[in-house]
Amino acid sequence: MILIKRFITPLFFLSLIASISCSEDVTPTEEIQENEDIPIEFNLEIAFAKSLGGSNIDEGEAIIQANDGGFVILGATKSTDGDITDKTIDDTDVWIVKTDPQGSIQWSKTYGGSDNDFGTNIKKTNDGGYIISAVTRSSDGDISTNAGFNDMWVFKISSSGNIIWEKTYGYAGNDLAYNVILTSDGGYLLLGVLDVSASNGEGNVGRINSNHAGGDYWVLKLDSSGEREWSRYYGGTFTDTAYDAIETPSGGFIITGSSDSEDVDINSNIGEYDFWILNINESGDIIWRKNFGGSEIDLVYAMTKTIDGNYLLVGDTRSSDIDIEDPLGNADVWAVKFSESGSIIWTKTYGGTQFESARDVVSLSDGTIAIVSSSRSNDINLTNNYGVNDAWLLLIDNDGKMLSQKNIGGSNLDFGRGITQTIDGNLIITGNTESADGDLNSNKGNYDLLLVKVEKQTN
Repeated sequence: MILIKRFITPLFFLSLIASISCSEDVTPTEEIQENEDIPIEFNLEIAFAKSLGGSNIDEGEAIIQANDGGFVILGATKSTDGDITDKTIDDTDVWIVKTDPQGSIQWSKTYGGSDNDFGTNIKKTNDGGYIISAVTRSSDGDISTNAGFNDMWVFKISSSGNIIWEKTYGYAGNDLAYNVILTSDGGYLLLGVLDVSASNGEGNVGRINSNHAGGDYWVLKLDSSGEREWSRYYGGTFTDTAYDAIETPSGGFIITGSSDSEDVDINSNIGEYDFWILNINESGDIIWRKNFGGSEIDLVYAMTKTIDGNYLLVGDTRSSDIDIEDPLGNADVWAVKFSESGSIIWTKTYGGTQFESARDVVSLSDGTIAIVSSSRSNDINLTNNYGVNDAWLLLIDNDGKMLSQKNIGGSNLDFGRGITQTIDGNLIITGNTESADGDLNSNKGNYDLLLVKVEKQTN
C-alpha cells in the first residue's frame, strides 16, 4: 500500500487527522507538563488572516511571493462559487490564486479535467512564471493523457496563470507527485511515489532492479520543457514516499521522505516509518542513504538548507527512543539537522501533550528558521489552543532553540500547510480552515483556503 500524504480526499484526510488526535489519550510523558518558560526573542503578530474559497472544500497547500510583491497560492477546490469563478462541476481541481500584497484576490484559476486533480507544490521560474507539481486522475480538460489510476502531473504557467506546457508521468497504478524543484541547468526535478507493483517494475531509465514492490521514491529529471531526461525509483518492498529535494553544490540532490521498508535500497530501518534521506548524483546514482527516527512512526514532509550550509528536516514523530531525545506528546513536531554527508548534527521535538505535525519549513534571511505546523495542544511549548486544531507557527535558531511561537485559527479545524518569507522580512502562511471566529472573520463554506501574514517583530 502506498502512503498517501493527503489525497484520499481532502475532507477524509482532515477527518482522519482529527479522529487520530482525539483517540490518542496516552502520552509518553508520565504526567501532563505545564507550559515551559520559553525565552521570547520575537513577537509574532498577525497582519491579516483571510478565508478564500466557495461553499465546498477548498485547501491551500503551498505559497510563494510573486515578483510584484503579491502572493501565489496553490491548492485544490471542489467549489463552483464564491472565489472560484471558472468551475461548473464539483470534482476536485487544482486551484491557483494570485493576490496583491494585502491578500486581495487579483486572479483565480482552476486546472484539471473531469476527474479529481490536486496541486501539491509550486515554485517560481526564472522567467516570472510558475512550475506546479500535481496529482491527476483525469485524461481530459487540461490533462493530455493518463496512464492509470493517478498520475504525476507537472505543468508550467505564465505570470498571469496561462498554461505554457503540461506533462503527465505514470503507469497503471497510484503514482503521485509531491514536489518539483528548479535545477541549476534550467530544468526541473519532479518527485513523489511510484506504484512499482502496478507498473510491473517500469519507471527506471538506466537502472534495473526487480526486487522492488509496493511504492517507492520516484525521481524524474526533466528538461526546461518538461521532457524526461532520466527517472529512477528507490526504496524497498514496502512504502517509500518522497516529499522534498534540494540540489547540492556538487550538482547532485538530497531527497527526503518517509519509509517503512528494510531491504533493497534501505539497509538501516529503525522503526515503523522512518525519515529516509537519499543523496544521489546528477545522474540519479545513490551516493549515500540514511534512516532517522525511533521505533514508532516518524514522517517527514519538508526540508530547507540552513545558513551554515547544512540541512533541516521537519515532520512529526510518535517515537520516544533512539534518535528522539525528548518526546512530549502523542505526536510531536520533529526537526533534524544534518550535514551534507548525512550525519545528524542535532534533533529537537516541539509541541505539547497532544498531536503536532510540521508540514513546511523555511530558512529566513537573518539565519532563523520558521516552521508551520498543526497543533492540538495547549501546554509545554504552547500557551493556548483556540479550538479543535490550530495552525501553529514556531521560530527556532540555527541550533534548534525555540525563539517564539504562535497559534493561528478559531474554534474549529485549522491547519498550516505552506510557508515562505516575504520581501519585507515577514512570513506568509497557507493551509485550510473551517473556523469563522478567532483570527478568522468568516467561513465561506466547509473548508476554506487559509491565508495569513505574520509580522516578525524583534523585542
